[in-house]
Amino acid sequence: MSSSPDQRKASGTAELNTFPKLLQHHARVRGNKVAMREKDLGIWQAWSWQQVLDEVRALACGLAALGFKSGDKLAIIGDNRPALYMSMAAAQCLGGIPVPLYQDSVTKEMAFVLDNADVHYAIVEDQEQVDKLLEIREENRSIRHILYDDPRGMRHYDFPFLDSIENARKQGREYDKAHPGFFDEKADSVRGEDIAIMLYTSGTTGNPKGVVLTYDNVIITARNGIIREGLTENEEVLAYLPMAWVGDNLFSYAQSYVAGFTVNCPESGATILTDLREIGPTYYFAPPRVYENMLTQVMIRMEDASKIKQRLFHYFMALAKRVGTRILDGKDVSLSEKLLYQLGNFLVFGPLRDVLGLNRIRLAYTAGEAIGPEIFDFYRSLGINIKQLYGQTEGMVFICVQPDGEVYADTVGTPAIDVEVKIDDNGEVLYRGPGVFHSYYKNPESTAKTKTEDGWVYTGDAGFFAENGHLKIIDRAKDVGKLQDGTMFAPKYIENKLKFFSFIKEAVAFGDQRENTCIFINIDLDAVGNWAERRNLAYSGYIDLASQDEVYDLVQECVDKVNEDLSQDPLLSNSQIRRFLVLHKELDADDGELTRTRKVRRSFIAERYAPLVEALYSDVPECHIETQVKFEDGRTGMLSADVKIREARQFTPMAKAS
Repeated sequence: MSSSPDQRKASGTAELNTFPKLLQHHARVRGNKVAMREKDLGIWQAWSWQQVLDEVRALACGLAALGFKSGDKLAIIGDNRPALYMSMAAAQCLGGIPVPLYQDSVTKEMAFVLDNADVHYAIVEDQEQVDKLLEIREENRSIRHILYDDPRGMRHYDFPFLDSIENARKQGREYDKAHPGFFDEKADSVRGEDIAIMLYTSGTTGNPKGVVLTYDNVIITARNGIIREGLTENEEVLAYLPMAWVGDNLFSYAQSYVAGFTVNCPESGATILTDLREIGPTYYFAPPRVYENMLTQVMIRMEDASKIKQRLFHYFMALAKRVGTRILDGKDVSLSEKLLYQLGNFLVFGPLRDVLGLNRIRLAYTAGEAIGPEIFDFYRSLGINIKQLYGQTEGMVFICVQPDGEVYADTVGTPAIDVEVKIDDNGEVLYRGPGVFHSYYKNPESTAKTKTEDGWVYTGDAGFFAENGHLKIIDRAKDVGKLQDGTMFAPKYIENKLKFFSFIKEAVAFGDQRENTCIFINIDLDAVGNWAERRNLAYSGYIDLASQDEVYDLVQECVDKVNEDLSQDPLLSNSQIRRFLVLHKELDADDGELTRTRKVRRSFIAERYAPLVEALYSDVPECHIETQVKFEDGRTGMLSADVKIREARQFTPMAKAS
């Protein structure tokens, strides 16, 4: 299946096919318009497109003075900062290749990417990232120069290869004067088929792979997304997701450079919600967990509200649930319902959108994991145009997107402009289009396994097209297995159903080639902690809270509801959860249990907690476990606990149609 023919005119504008050319274009046509903002010490600082070009020019020339040349890789590590986004552009203006890394990666993870990507230059945010690179450099001297943005704590660091971005810019301005025409010649020489960026996969089953993307991959895909959604230069976005993630590269960088809209960087991770309210973005992306957390906070605050406010909230939210999404989709509702909804918008919906920072939203996306139908409908009923999309790093995000007026909680939409999607004989989803990656860096074997000679990419996801033409994703193809009775076992599908509940943060399902399905569960400490406090249930921390019988009762309600839902599905009714436990610790990327994008590393967890898995498949009521954990300061320690195991309620499967 592919996009409609009339959409195909959207692909590409040849003369603006690289970021250096787009940057120069915006400086000419909208030079005084704000391109970027950053909140620093509580005050929003702004850079116009002309100022961004001036900063990029100075830094690019500074890098050139340090020896950076076409084809070199520039590691970029830190939170979302204008200086780091400008560093990406500076490298690209020289024909170099930016390689963003996850800022919360431990040293070992960073060392692999830096070595694999052949990185010789790095620009980082602050002292924390400098310290990691200094540790790596003790064993790998290939990093020739490190530049930092934030000088705090760096006064006594005296290394010939270490300097500030500001000093590099000063050196660059002198270099620019001494070499007139150098920057313009380099920037103009970059072509659409050249390599624009390398982004590393999350590495759920092994070491991450470097996904090589060209300017054509990135810019044509970004432009097609802009055309499909009608985005303009007047959009405002909040850049808060990791710069190493492909979504941030698309929404906060590529589409901004193509459309000319404004990107805002929050002061810190702790101030994101405050900064979101101050900026009031018009275009927004968040993974389901962010939307879930926001809704959880709303419901917690409503429990503290007066009885009158609670009644008002619940009355109008019931109305919104009935008619809100219909109004958003332009469908018919009665005049009385329209008037009541307008009143609700004045009294409840508008103030609530203001509190969430979503009052100006024209378009919001979610992707990465399935989002609960109740959560999805909650935001849409408030008049927020949130839609699901389906994408991969290898496809520059956009594979399928939900069209306006065709938004369903259980699909990921129709193919994006110029993208073709098909289902293989074994149920695996394949696609091809302008965003299909160039290759995996230094990994021709994996490239050949993933991408066919005629450009089709194997997603690794199992799915099918519904009758309405929308794609539905079931699970990772490699994870779809069978129980001993032949029932299909789709662990991610079951895990996502559990994660729809605000009390459950993570879930890990087991069952392939076993008699039944069993589950590990992580509770959400904030949501369950608030629930416990309101019931005067004392606890000393996560381990204590997770082990309490009342919490197990709460979790069991969620598990039983999922089993009831599964019983209604003829394909999955026999995969109901038989036994479950609440894990004694939160799954953590630092312990190798999650990827940096918070994807569960199921096989690693099964091996790490093998005694608990075997206990689930026995009849024991609890199991003792000792686990080594890594603390934030790098120290390791041991956690021990007696983990309880519960039986889940089983429901009679729905009778199959004759």
